[in-house]
Amino acid sequence: MAKATTKKDLNDLEKKIGKVPKFFKELTTNDPEMFDLVMKFENHIWDDGKLTKKTKKLIAIAIAAALRDQHAVRAQLAGAANLGVTKAEVEEALRVTFLLSGMPAYVYGKAQLDEIMKK
Repeated sequence: MAKATTKKDLNDLEKKIGKVPKFFKELTTNDPEMFDLVMKFENHIWDDGKLTKKTKKLIAIAIAAALRDQHAVRAQLAGAANLGVTKAEVEEALRVTFLLSGMPAYVYGKAQLDEIMKK
């Protein structure tokens, strides 16, 4: 039996990843057991391991920019600030994206960065 998801659970998730996708919120009522399973997997992936949460966040931003997924880039950038990720660090990660995914991915990520992280 799945535990009931509280508003605090969703607030904690938002602090961790940035903006909580609508489908996550809907899972809390439509399929709480699936929500719990997704959250266990999510926690397993994001928890510090050989890589820190901060490093993983930079990887996630770079991947989202390479895919040109606006929602994912913005959500990852929103969560980055909660981990102490700086604009300069994101800039550097986006340069790697540029090297491997080309100018459009870099420009896409940079545009989101400049809008979300003003400093």
